[in-house]
Amino acid sequence: MPQHIGILTSGGDCPGLNAAIRGLGKAARDHYGMRVTGFLNGFRGLANDQTVELDGAMLSGILTDGGTILGTSRDKPHRMPIGDRVLDMTDAVLATYHRHHLDALVCLGGGGTQKNAQRLVEAGLNVVTLPKTIDNDIALTDRSFGFDTALQIATEAIDRLHSTATSHERIIVVEVMGHRAGWLALEAGIAGGADVILLPEIPYDAEKIAAAIRTRTQSGKRFSIVVVAEGAMSVEEAAEVASLLKARDKADSKKDRTAISGKLSKFHDEHVGHTIRLTRKLEKLTSQETRLTILGHLQRGGTPSAADRVFATWLGTECAGVLHARQYGVMLALQGNRIVRVPIAEVAGRKRLVPPDHPLIAAGRHVGTSFGI
Repeated sequence: MPQHIGILTSGGDCPGLNAAIRGLGKAARDHYGMRVTGFLNGFRGLANDQTVELDGAMLSGILTDGGTILGTSRDKPHRMPIGDRVLDMTDAVLATYHRHHLDALVCLGGGGTQKNAQRLVEAGLNVVTLPKTIDNDIALTDRSFGFDTALQIATEAIDRLHSTATSHERIIVVEVMGHRAGWLALEAGIAGGADVILLPEIPYDAEKIAAAIRTRTQSGKRFSIVVVAEGAMSVEEAAEVASLLKARDKADSKKDRTAISGKLSKFHDEHVGHTIRLTRKLEKLTSQETRLTILGHLQRGGTPSAADRVFATWLGTECAGVLHARQYGVMLALQGNRIVRVPIAEVAGRKRLVPPDHPLIAAGRHVGTSFGI
């Protein structure tokens, strides 16, 4: 009997998803003789048995399209909003899997998807995952598809902002995505010649940022570009979070841990507007007109770059071979110049963060970039 494979996309959309679906679908169908069923809208569609057959017509012409033809959601199988309740839909997911007599399920997604996939592995399903995220923060892979496109978009935005900044002698603050990992800010900032780059991994001192900008002004520079990852924090904010995390780890009761987790959630909710506050602070400290640009979802949309199309296609076709070999419970990762199989269990719950001693940090410093410390 030919293998029957299910596939879904989960979490935020990003460029390259359709290229990966196409690569996997065409290789699985045309090379290995598999049947491929797509589940719509992530794990919600899997729980609700919403399907589409990925035949030749569905897979044609999607290589250059952004987004995902399957739709996506951030729903978790074990905590899914249904009406005004949040339910564990794991049994419904298992029922759908077995109803279709699937041999395996392929999940395309980021860190949250890896954790959800591991839960399904522990529930007894055959699962393989592919790493996608513009944050490039999935553990044990050097690259995730979607990152290169987002990097190009962010870099082009910084390039365009240079002309406005210099024309008006302004400080331009540019917020890019990256809650916990600063890869996008780091690489886009270096590629765009940013004067200051602020990362979640390196807490900043606003006074030192202002000092770096004043030094530029005194040397005759007419403008400054500050690239900020959305998860960047000041030294004071980072200390507050570290204190709360330490207290939560030491808490004796579930009630106390829940209360501290609530404080952490409140902090992160209020932190969303931190670049607005930073922009105002820098204007006050430097007496220089300062403006903020938040790129937001622009970084996730549009046609994928050539590099993301190639990488996603490579991952998809390699995935078909892994499925044919009936090797499950793995994520396909890029390590060096090879695609390797790593256990999902070793990826789930981990983040690939920017090390403070990373060579790109040193490169930035050598060309005069400030990291706010």
